[in-house]
Amino acid sequence: MRNPLFDTLFGIHAGKDTPFLHLANGTVISHRAFLEQAARMAHATAEAGLKPGDRVAVQVEKSPEALALYAACAQAGLVFLPLNTGYTAQELDYFVENSGAALVICDSAKKDTLAPIAGRLGAQVETLDRDGTGTLMDRARDMPADFPTAERQAEDLAALLYTSGTTGRSKGAMLTQHNLLSNADTLARYWHFSATDVLLHALPIFHTHGLFVATNIILATGGSMIFLPKFDLDQIIEHLPRATTMMGVPTFYTRLLSDSRFTRDLAKGMRLFISGSAPLLSETHVQFEDRTGHKILERYGMTETNMNTSNPYDGERRAGTVGFPLPGVELKITDPESGQTLPAGEIGQIEVRGENVFKGYWQMPEKTAAELRDDGFFITGDLGRQDADGYVHIIGRNKDLIISGGYNIYPKEIEELLDAQDGVLESAVIGVPHPDFGETVLGVIVPSGDTPPDEAAIMAAVTQSLARFKHPRRLVMLDELPRNTMGKVQKNMLRERYADMFTAPASGTP
Repeated sequence: MRNPLFDTLFGIHAGKDTPFLHLANGTVISHRAFLEQAARMAHATAEAGLKPGDRVAVQVEKSPEALALYAACAQAGLVFLPLNTGYTAQELDYFVENSGAALVICDSAKKDTLAPIAGRLGAQVETLDRDGTGTLMDRARDMPADFPTAERQAEDLAALLYTSGTTGRSKGAMLTQHNLLSNADTLARYWHFSATDVLLHALPIFHTHGLFVATNIILATGGSMIFLPKFDLDQIIEHLPRATTMMGVPTFYTRLLSDSRFTRDLAKGMRLFISGSAPLLSETHVQFEDRTGHKILERYGMTETNMNTSNPYDGERRAGTVGFPLPGVELKITDPESGQTLPAGEIGQIEVRGENVFKGYWQMPEKTAAELRDDGFFITGDLGRQDADGYVHIIGRNKDLIISGGYNIYPKEIEELLDAQDGVLESAVIGVPHPDFGETVLGVIVPSGDTPPDEAAIMAAVTQSLARFKHPRRLVMLDELPRNTMGKVQKNMLRERYADMFTAPASGTP
């Protein structure tokens, strides 16, 4: 193949009038129409002087045209760099400079802010709006509906995805054509996708979940997508009867469960519900199965690797776990200090190796060497264990580990206990500075109702179940936990907010 990514995912549908995207307004976009749009956009990038290997930074709202831009970059051999629509101008300055992007594509409303940044860094700027208009589309409108596909190799970069950067500068994960294709093929087979599947797609497409998992699987198998701009409960309930599969973050499923219209009958045509990007509470698993008869399939992946593990399609989908390593993925639990593999059942850092694992961090050889071992194993930064049956349990991020008075404390153990208490919707446990112990445990609780839960009763349950060194020194109540776009709790924000809780001098102290 002259361009594995484009030929395998997109080119196989050339000339087909089969449905690809079902829009909320009833419009259906065929594979043929989608690829003709992508070809015109590829011509527009070539006219702008871009050549294979150049980076294209994209910060636009979700739309069929935004997805076609991904196809256009693949066909033109460009490196696709999707960016969270919530990033500020200051953050974008870093991404554009670090990536050396030749072209920045943004919403028209942001052009005046981004143009000086791009100009200073030698990048061009085009616009693409939610409604499919913009200067890029003006360029593309009169272009030919076919484009000579650029020659690329399997190990050439296809995408550059920046990590969330909760500690230090964001890192650009270099994903090759083979990384993306191998993972899409594995997942399509493991989750039994076929051309008859209709995926309900309400995820953003600047993230690996909505772009490289959901979209690539559907392209690889010839299925179609109900392509919604975002998660809107009414729209999800309206379109669910026409879907066979859905991918979402835990918030999608808790919001569905909160609505009485979400019934077993509504979900009767569904084949598979998949959840990822953040942990799913065991309680949600139970409630979902009780309501619909379906067991949510939970999986585990990350920016640098796409998907690593999954609960089985056939077999027990075990709540509280992320299943088994996917075919072709090796996983081991190691000691964070020595790197030695730990016995089954012990908690350590998760390392993975496989064709899905990225090439390294863009222009960060030191970071690459620190996290990607010479033997190909990637140190994920997640803590976990593998039980006697082989199921992988995610305990938390290595950076979330609390060390208090020399004892290692894993927040998830405490969170599971807090979540089980009356009046608690969810919780987050963090370590904050303490003058005597270095760090101490703080529990942050979101009440499930208008009345705050009984703190004394919660602490009594903690005292009965956990060793004293694991006890939260204090509980605080919040209306909601801070989360990123994909639903992950931003513990770094909580740590910043409560950093002085035990170290600040008391009022009136000289």
